[in-house]
Amino acid sequence: MSIRPLDGVRVLELGNYIAAPTAGRILGDFGAEVIKVERPKAGDELRNWRLYGGDTSMLYRTVNRNKKSITLDLRSEAGRAVVLDLVRRCDVLLENFRPGMLEKWGLGPEVLNAANPDLVITRISGYGQTGPHASRPGFAAVAEAVGGLRELMGEPDRPPVRTGVSIGDSIAGVYAAFGTVMALFQRERKPDETPIPLRERVIDVALNETILSVMESLVPDYLAYGIKRERTGGLVEGIAPSNAYPCSDGVSIIIGGNGDAIFQRYMQVIDRPDLAADPELHDNAGRWRNHDRLDAAITEWTSRHTRAEALKILEAAGIPCGPIYTAADIVADEQYKARNMIQQFSVDVGAAEPKSVGFPGIVPVIGEQSLPIRNVGPDLGEHTHEVLSGLLGMSDSEIDALEAK
Repeated sequence: MSIRPLDGVRVLELGNYIAAPTAGRILGDFGAEVIKVERPKAGDELRNWRLYGGDTSMLYRTVNRNKKSITLDLRSEAGRAVVLDLVRRCDVLLENFRPGMLEKWGLGPEVLNAANPDLVITRISGYGQTGPHASRPGFAAVAEAVGGLRELMGEPDRPPVRTGVSIGDSIAGVYAAFGTVMALFQRERKPDETPIPLRERVIDVALNETILSVMESLVPDYLAYGIKRERTGGLVEGIAPSNAYPCSDGVSIIIGGNGDAIFQRYMQVIDRPDLAADPELHDNAGRWRNHDRLDAAITEWTSRHTRAEALKILEAAGIPCGPIYTAADIVADEQYKARNMIQQFSVDVGAAEPKSVGFPGIVPVIGEQSLPIRNVGPDLGEHTHEVLSGLLGMSDSEIDALEAK
């Protein structure tokens, strides 16, 4: 499939870890040429995170798919000069250094703008480029706490927990990609050749703000009613019944029966017409007040059935439900297979021979199936000669001299 909406867009990615590289991955997934700049010798630290074999982690291979890797030392004058040469030939610069670092290296927005007055500059940081906390370092774990998410994660009688993935970085990456595409769209729609002002081409993504943006009515509920949300474990405040329920074969399933009409069918399915008829349970507010009673009744029913049995009965009645998948379940699932959501690549895993490994497909789907991944995350500096010679016209001797520095 050759559907590539961002074909012709060139992105220079100076970011590392997860947030900015996630934005670069999304842009690359849909056709942008993404040139990832990494430190010589060491590269992006993500190469070593969760590294179980070989020299490059599957985490790096996943987050940095559909990109090219070149090595440059941004602390050197020669490296910065190459960056500016590349900027003149790019549409987007993407970075997630601490605010002020690009400026310290002589690569601040004004300098970049002088090199390319049409450049979109997308910046991701802990707290944004302005404000009293802008200079603070910020990882996703901190942003998830400051943004309000961590306080709601876990059981009410225990300290807050976090999800098993860096959700804050990933959400920030999605916002950064969206902001980048908005700026490119605005650039395409301008009526004349007058450049869009620099301040409108700087996309400023703060990790804590992206978390706040998905916290629904957390703040308005507090300001309007004085409500202080608390941790509720597998529940969601004010929504019932919706939880994980144990089955007879030792695994749990997720059931969401909180819609008014759905609830009526749901109670008939679990042989509790008395609950369906209870006026107290006819709206969500009443069901939330009685969520313990409802969860006890549902658990009593699911505990008498295996996972497969319970899901078959619930699905036949149109009750939203699903299994709690492991990685093995995902790989075997027919729905993921049908939409090309697990794509195979031969990669080095530290064994004698490369191994065929499945990687998650491209989202959202265009054309009925996930678009094909062009390549998984590249080896360190794999495309240095290709980019510097092909894009900048540098000779082999010039590239060798640059690398020697």
